[in-house]
Amino acid sequence: ETLGLFTGIGLSEAKARETLRNGALSALLRQAVLQARSALGPALDKATGTLLYNTAARLKDPKHLGFLVDYITRREILTDLQLSAALEYVRSHPLEPLDVTDFERACGVGICITPEQIEEAVEAVISKHRAELLAERYHFNMGLLMGEARNRLRWADGKTIKNEVDLQVLHLLGPKTEADLEKKPKAAKARLAPAEKQKVAVVENGDMGTETQSLLEQLRGEALKFHKPGENYKTEGYVVTPNTMALLKQHLAITGGQVRTRFPPEPNGILHIGHAKAINFNFGYAKANGGVCFLRYDDTNPEKEEEKYFTAIREMVEWLGYQPFAVTHASDYFDQLYTWALELIRRGQAYVCHQRVEEIKGHNPPPSPWRDRPVEESLLLFEDMRKGKFGEGEATLRMKLVMEDGKMDPVAYRVKFTPHHRTGDKWCIYPTYDYTHCLCDSIEHITHSLCTKEFQARRSSYFWLCNALDVYCPVQWEYGRLNLLYTVVSKRKIIRLVETGAVRDWDDPRLFTLTALRRRGFPPEAINNFCARVGVTVAQATMEPHLLEACAREVLNEQAPRAMAVLEPLKVTITNFPAPKALEVLVPNFPADESRGFHKVPFQQTIYIEETDFREEADKGYKRLAPGQPVGLRHAGYVITVQNVIKDVSGRVIELEVTCTKSDMAEKPKAFIHWVSEPLACEVRLYERLFLHKNPEDPSEVPGGFLSDLNPDSLRVVHNALVDSSVHSARPFDKFQFERLGYFSVDPDSEAGKMVFNRTVTLKEDPGKA
Repeated sequence: ETLGLFTGIGLSEAKARETLRNGALSALLRQAVLQARSALGPALDKATGTLLYNTAARLKDPKHLGFLVDYITRREILTDLQLSAALEYVRSHPLEPLDVTDFERACGVGICITPEQIEEAVEAVISKHRAELLAERYHFNMGLLMGEARNRLRWADGKTIKNEVDLQVLHLLGPKTEADLEKKPKAAKARLAPAEKQKVAVVENGDMGTETQSLLEQLRGEALKFHKPGENYKTEGYVVTPNTMALLKQHLAITGGQVRTRFPPEPNGILHIGHAKAINFNFGYAKANGGVCFLRYDDTNPEKEEEKYFTAIREMVEWLGYQPFAVTHASDYFDQLYTWALELIRRGQAYVCHQRVEEIKGHNPPPSPWRDRPVEESLLLFEDMRKGKFGEGEATLRMKLVMEDGKMDPVAYRVKFTPHHRTGDKWCIYPTYDYTHCLCDSIEHITHSLCTKEFQARRSSYFWLCNALDVYCPVQWEYGRLNLLYTVVSKRKIIRLVETGAVRDWDDPRLFTLTALRRRGFPPEAINNFCARVGVTVAQATMEPHLLEACAREVLNEQAPRAMAVLEPLKVTITNFPAPKALEVLVPNFPADESRGFHKVPFQQTIYIEETDFREEADKGYKRLAPGQPVGLRHAGYVITVQNVIKDVSGRVIELEVTCTKSDMAEKPKAFIHWVSEPLACEVRLYERLFLHKNPEDPSEVPGGFLSDLNPDSLRVVHNALVDSSVHSARPFDKFQFERLGYFSVDPDSEAGKMVFNRTVTLKEDPGKA
């Protein structure tokens, strides 16, 4: 029967069967068709059928179905354009009753556009663009004419307008010629200079700074679909109550229509690369829309919170280039949250429960026998909880709702006899995330509560709690987490790595915490660029570390001045050195752009080169120094030739005696090598991946657990490296490109007389790591 109803309005049998497989759509369409048939008779034309199908498929709130079908059957909504306006109107006006006069005005009901009006509108548009049309002829963008004509006559039929445009263009230009039929050559896209690509430093939230529009567009990703401030009710799944519109009106009066987001970390660990995505999204979305972002610490679990985490979190947010609009804490609102908890009990929406934590864990815990206890009893017991009359685990306050994942009655408050770092001993009950988060968002008038996908199951409790207390309800939006391969980011697992001595601390450069990345030398711009390239999508993103490293190379190539260093020094004595004392060599800080300055490097009779840049016997294809095969010295203007090889008693080469010739007097060598003279001794730390497998936490990949997967070669320390003296005044976190070796950053372990460098990345990606 239903299949016949659907084919009777013009659907193909295949489309009708596909519709039947969608229970919700099928039920709405059946209702719409039956209503239309009762008004118009069993035979419905295809145009009416199409309108009915589109209404059922696109309508968000089924309560308006009969209202819209009535307009379709009365032939007052005749076009898809009118239907789109009608659907938008009912979506934008969720409260009953609808203003019929305003609705009809918004949908063009009763407006009749004559052929003469269409002809006049098209004539006016063509007259406006006459010169360009005559110049470009049929290569002109005819869609522009269509668009402008439709803007003049909103409710006109699109096909009629197109026919009129075609007719008048033909009258003006005549038939198409061969030249008109040739494809118009595509204009070459202007390429950004490398420096422009890196303009991503965020100076102040709300200030566009130097970011490029393309980066902001990438940051926004899924956010392009977001509601405008004050239009929360347009979001699918948002719960509208009789007081919603009044609350939204108050909200707009307070915020002035400003976008407001928040970054709400728990201060119980150091932020990692996944948090960088959250920071970029929250601050970046607010920034892209002229809004503000709060940094709000979710400090509701005093057992695990430490001051060092509060400090490090803010440092990392600011290091990435963002300044919070305000720094707040969930604990700022403990008094208000407690008052609301009492109100929730009074409204019969919360109760004190004595089930133990282990009893309510899992997917199907038994229902609480205390769910229906009297309100007054729960109020008294909750007060006893606050006064410390219950031990930990003996009583909780639970909310009366079923969450999207089936979890029943989430806990709102629990007893913890742990002093809080900000409120001291004032409280021995602390609110949970499920209770606190949405209410803090409400207090701060957040417009877009952005969180990762695993919180989707809490969206129902988010909306439920705000509405149960009749307070402003923001919208929760979920996006996919950002994960990296070959690492772990769990706080518990990083603590295990620290405790076992696998890493030194949270900022060990082999980790992917933000403090570790900073210590290793990753520029914040590179991390922001990486997050932008990953994008903000609903799907979880698991990325290879080399993609982050590629972003670092791009930024460091522009930011890191060049210097020369030797990791495995081999002494070289120039027997015919051309001067009685050291010469000064000018080395460009950035060889590709000498306008960015030079530094001086001493060049004297004794220099040091890399051991690997010399061989006693040159293999085929070997282009560096060997007996009979000279090489050039970078920047020095000299070519050296081996005269004598000096070895120790074991036969190891310990020194070379060479002669030098000015470059313009010698035959061009096969290669130029780096060197140092009068160098500074330094320590260099070379890092590889901490884990051997892509997914060290996956039991199928690493049966012995992540601690069994540690790479024994993840750190190699070069204790006696040499670096040219131009870096002597460098401070921790300063960055350099050591020519031919990679990008390096000064480590905070550096002391007077002994600098320490961390290799950030090599100059090129290692193909073996791809």
